[in-house]
Amino acid sequence: MVDKSRYQKMFPVSWEQLHRDCRALSWRLVERGPWKGILAITRGGLVPAAIIARELDIHLIDTICLSSYNWKDQGEANILKEVDCDGEGWLLIDDLVDTGKTAKIARDMVPKAHFATVYAKPEGRPTVDTFITEVSQDTWILFPWDAGTQFVEPIVQVNE
Repeated sequence: MVDKSRYQKMFPVSWEQLHRDCRALSWRLVERGPWKGILAITRGGLVPAAIIARELDIHLIDTICLSSYNWKDQGEANILKEVDCDGEGWLLIDDLVDTGKTAKIARDMVPKAHFATVYAKPEGRPTVDTFITEVSQDTWILFPWDAGTQFVEPIVQVNE
C-alpha cells in the first residue's frame, strides 16, 4: 500500500497518457540534439526511454541501475550498475523525479548528460533539465506497470 501519511493524492497514469507525455517530452528534446544515446535509469526510466528512443530515432541505449523505491516506500538508493562516461551528448531519462535523492546520484554519475523526466515534483525538480508534468510533493503517481484493472463500486447505489 501507498504510505498514506506522505501521499495525500493519487495521480493515475494510463499507458496512453504515458505515451502522450513521452512524445511531448520528445518534442522538447528534439531541438537539443543530436544525441549520442540514452541512459535510462532503471527501472522506471526504461519504458519512457524506449518511447523517446523511437521518437528521436536513437538506437544506443544503456542503463544506470539504481534502486530506491518499492511499492511501500522510498528508501536509500543502491547503485547496482554504473556507466563509464561523463554523459556528454547523452540523454539521461527517468519516469519521475520525486525528492531528488536518486536523481542526484544519477546526475553525479553523468554530470554532462541532459537529464529529462516525464514527471517532476517540487523537491526534485531542480535536479532535472527538462520535464513535462509537475505534480505536488504529496501526490503518488500510479504508473500503469504498477496498476491492474478491477471492478470499482459505483459512488451511489439505489436499492430497488
